[in-house]
Amino acid sequence: MQSMQQGIESSARIGVYVCHCGLNIAGVVDVEAVRESARSLEGVVVVRDNRYTCSEVGQKSIADDIRELMLNRVVIASCSPRLHEKTFRTLLEKSGLNPHLLEMANIREHCSWVHYDDPEAATEKAKHLVRSAVARARLLQPLSRAKGRVIPKVMVVGGGVAGISAALYLGGMGIKTYLVEREPSIGGHMAMLDKTFPTLDCSLCILSPKMVEVAECENIEILSLSEIEKVEGQVGDFRIQVRRKPRYVNEEKCVGCGDCAAKCPVKVEDEFNRNMGTRKAIYIPFPQAIPPAYVIDEKNCRYFTQGKCKVCEKVCERGAIEYDQASYTETIEVGAIIVATGFQPYDARGLPQYGYGRFANVITSLDFERLICADGPTYGKLKRPGDGKVPKRVAFIQCVGSRNASSGDRGYESCPEMGPRAEAAEPKAYCSRVCCMITAKQAFMVLEKYPDAEVYVYYIDMRTAGKGFEEFYRRGRSEGIVFLRGKPGEIEETDDGCLRVVSEDMDSGCILDLTFDMVVLAQGLVPPHGLVELAQKMNLSRSEDGFLMEGHPKLRPAETGIDGIYLAGCVQFPKDIPDSVAQAGAAAAAAAVTCSKDTIEIDPLGPVIDAELCIGCKLCEMLCPYGAIRVELTDKGPKAKSIEVACKGCGVCGASCSTKAITMKHYTDSQLTAQAKAILEVV
Repeated sequence: MQSMQQGIESSARIGVYVCHCGLNIAGVVDVEAVRESARSLEGVVVVRDNRYTCSEVGQKSIADDIRELMLNRVVIASCSPRLHEKTFRTLLEKSGLNPHLLEMANIREHCSWVHYDDPEAATEKAKHLVRSAVARARLLQPLSRAKGRVIPKVMVVGGGVAGISAALYLGGMGIKTYLVEREPSIGGHMAMLDKTFPTLDCSLCILSPKMVEVAECENIEILSLSEIEKVEGQVGDFRIQVRRKPRYVNEEKCVGCGDCAAKCPVKVEDEFNRNMGTRKAIYIPFPQAIPPAYVIDEKNCRYFTQGKCKVCEKVCERGAIEYDQASYTETIEVGAIIVATGFQPYDARGLPQYGYGRFANVITSLDFERLICADGPTYGKLKRPGDGKVPKRVAFIQCVGSRNASSGDRGYESCPEMGPRAEAAEPKAYCSRVCCMITAKQAFMVLEKYPDAEVYVYYIDMRTAGKGFEEFYRRGRSEGIVFLRGKPGEIEETDDGCLRVVSEDMDSGCILDLTFDMVVLAQGLVPPHGLVELAQKMNLSRSEDGFLMEGHPKLRPAETGIDGIYLAGCVQFPKDIPDSVAQAGAAAAAAAVTCSKDTIEIDPLGPVIDAELCIGCKLCEMLCPYGAIRVELTDKGPKAKSIEVACKGCGVCGASCSTKAITMKHYTDSQLTAQAKAILEVV
């Protein structure tokens, strides 16, 4: 083995290409010094620097050198492999070189970007990184890709506007699609809105026909009240366990007549109307719900809590009530997955200074949508929740839970009446993008219904970047909405239920002390409940903001780091409806490309298992997050076996093997040791 490695090392003909990346690297790192340092390294045949190595000119110079100088290894010193490793591997393959004979040294993020204040140290570090990359490259070996089957079906997780759009694109292409939604109906948050900006179209007038289209598409199967329990397999061949929860109403038999709900004696708070109205224990979430079938709330149904009642069963002429329905798990095989689980509104109780949850007339932007909606708890009349009066003065406060890096814990524990802390009550530093236009829309809707009302908007910046957005904002200003640049520090309640708001007007420098009948908090958008667990089940990375991380921030915004799993809508980051629909189309197109193939090639980065050293302890099987190792009984006892097409090359098995029976392809001990020694070498 050692002699073979020495042979590989001695025959290496390496080309090193140092990228300027415009001034991203060259503005700090002395690229010429790095280039000259690499010339003396063992095995290096040619060293070049390019302004942009990923450009057509830069790639052509590499391709020409591979052919003319007979290069058999390539080292790129540039940006993160996450950005362009796929680009350069494709280049090597087109140039007749095995794509796994590429090594990248990240001298942008690891050098120029983090050591911008010390160019000399950044340059020295870049030299070390290139030297270590060359040392590892000398030991790289060509690898062959495995082939796996492709199941021409797709699962879309999440039934909001993004998931609905992705499912319709796929169904329209003739691809069998499973639309998984954990709520009783598809529609998501868009179904809760009254109107959409900037056109003020009725939200459900847009969404409802799409929902019906989903229900009528023969290629789409809606799995409501369902959640993902487990995901196994790989691109082209995923096996997904879906937990199907009982509706206790037969969807096929139910015609939505409503007789059951009319006779049900139990009333509970209606979560669709933000707990500002009531519903029955047997209910339909909203009139346009899909599936258009009622559902029994077992937590509040008297039959399930007390063992008696059954009124709904007695009045249902079609016999649709089925109390004996039970939860069960169904395994579905698909070739690709689109994650479109959306967002959840920031829980404004996390900022107790604004009084949400304590002051009846402080509401959130989503509460406002239900109050102003014709089928909401007040049938479209804007009334104060505290006393039902029409508000004469309304204030909107921007960036509640967004653009705030401070902790949301302050003061929270001193307000026990607010209930248990919400999972996402910590304010977020990022901008939620849509809040400014939501507030502008809602402020305009107040004046539309009540022209004599006084409407104030407290803001940090108005961010209205979008088609028709700025015009809509200016129209609101011209029609009397008062925009005050300054964020209130606290809200106080007066004896009559009104709200005192004190803030600084940053434009004039004055302190404003105003009283309002109602305050609306523009709550930010945060990752939805359960996203952490779902990401773990799918082995997906999350970015610092908690949303799912895309494959490439610019070139692969709808893809993830796991081949065959794609993103749509706000699960990647907050976005408005048009952007969510656009990304859903991109995700559907990518999934369709995957499912159009007969077989798919898998990167060969898995383990090599030495059966003589393996003792069959099953530790690797237990720790593998992809289910890519199985211990099987052989004539020599239990031995580990790699399922190559399922492996993602994470290396957990190799790192955990106590007998060193597992060696990772492309990340062998000799390669990593050579890399470490080179980077620590004193020159």
